[in-house]
Formats: sequence, C-alpha cells, structure tokens
Amino acid sequence: MQDHEVVVVTGASSGIGLAAAEQAAVRGSRVVLIGRTERRLAAAVDRVRAAGHGREPGRFLADFERLTEVRNLAAHLLDTYPRIDVLVNNAGMHVPSHRLTEDGNEATVQANHLAHFLLSNLLRERLRGGRIINTSVRPALNARIDPDDLNTPAARYHGVPVYQMTKAANILFAMEAARRWPDILSVSFHPGLVRTNVGEGTPFAYVFRYAPFLISPERSAAGMAPLITTPVADLRNGSLYAGGKPQRLRGTTFNPDIAARLWTTSENAVRRLS
Repeated sequence: MQDHEVVVVTGASSGIGLAAAEQAAVRGSRVVLIGRTERRLAAAVDRVRAAGHGREPGRFLADFERLTEVRNLAAHLLDTYPRIDVLVNNAGMHVPSHRLTEDGNEATVQANHLAHFLLSNLLRERLRGGRIINTSVRPALNARIDPDDLNTPAARYHGVPVYQMTKAANILFAMEAARRWPDILSVSFHPGLVRTNVGEGTPFAYVFRYAPFLISPERSAAGMAPLITTPVADLRNGSLYAGGKPQRLRGTTFNPDIAARLWTTSENAVRRLS
C-alpha cells in the first residue's frame, strides 16, 4: 500500500473497529474514525492519535439508522480526502425487537447492510484502486436471506436470525461488488467470536462481553490487517476471509444470482427517499 494511505473505519468508537483503527495508525496510515456517539468517538480519537504518535485522525459522527447522515458522511469524505485507499465497513448492531428507521427499513438491516451499501456506492469513484473490507461472520448453517425482500415483518421478527441475515448480506455485497467494480478489491472478513458492544442494551450483550471463549478486539483486528496490507494480487476478490484464508461458502445461498438480486433490492431501499 502507499505511504500514509487513507483508511476509513466505520464503527470505530469501540471493539474491532477501534482496534483496527489503532493498528492502522501504528502502520502510519491516515485514519478516519466514524462513530455515532460523541463521547465514545472522542475517546477513540485520543487512542488512535496516541497509536499514531500524534498524527491527528479524521472523525465524523454518523448514525447509520439515518441514511441522510450516511449521505452527509460521504459528502464530507469526498470533500476532504482526494483518495480513499481502504473503507472498512465495520459498524454493526443487534436489535432484539422489530423497529423501522425513518427511511422505512428494518433497523438491523439498515445499520448493518444498507448503510454500508450506500456509503460504498457513494464513495465508489474515490475508491478506485483501493479496498472495501466488510466485517461479517462465517455464516451459520441455518442462515437464510431473501434477496428480494429484506424487511422481516414484525410478527415474524427474531433478532438473531435477522442479524445473521445481515451478515450474509455483507458477504453477498462483497461478492457482487467484486464483479461490478473489478478495480476495487472487495472482501468480507470473519472476525471470530469477539468481545464487543454489538448487542449493547440487549440480553445478547452479555454473551459478547463475558463469554470465556471470546477473543479480544485487538486479536481480531490483527486478523483483518493482512486484508489491508497484502498485495491485491495475492487476495481473492469477492471472498470471505477467516483465519487468513478464503472460505468455501454454500452455493445455494452465496451465488451470483442471489448476490445480483440483493444488489437491486438494496439499491431500491436506499433510493426510496433520495
């Protein structure tokens, strides 16, 4: 990668995102932190500044449950940075009960998938020759996705399956982005079982804070680092990486037809109020 590459990290206020931002700063990158809570974002900026030996990171507040704020973020990045070398689509959350955003999308789907889909599309030209890395998970055997309809009705809503569905969407987005945008490396990343704030405010949070088998955000982010630093020719565009290796995925769910249909559905969802 180029010296002082620009690395934009969403969900950078804590967890994997903050650890990845700190590690990028140590490598000498110019890091831009995106978060949705002022207090946490300010603390994260302090940590990344220290990791970068005083280099001032960029910052921007954006709540991905509001697509207007995603558009404002993209406009800021386009106005501020002549190039963006790496976009780490990392922000994510788990919502235990059905909730619609002001944009008319289910909240988990919007925050975990649609907001990143929109941001990546808005930054597409600035990312030429760069990389998009989507924090996902290795899909569960029972993970399902309807690429034509992402909004689970309230009567059938269950938080964990919807969360799993959004992570499958992250993988499919990377697959289709690799096909449509061959001049950008687009991959997804399985971070492992990490101690994070992903389910904050829900019973789900207890597991992700105290389960003994969890790994640290720093260890997880170290696994992401090769996707930023390895030459593009040595990586497989569109793949899900785990443990440093591209993973084999079920063709019934992860195939070009479903990826293309999901792209169209996602375009329609983010353009609804454009």
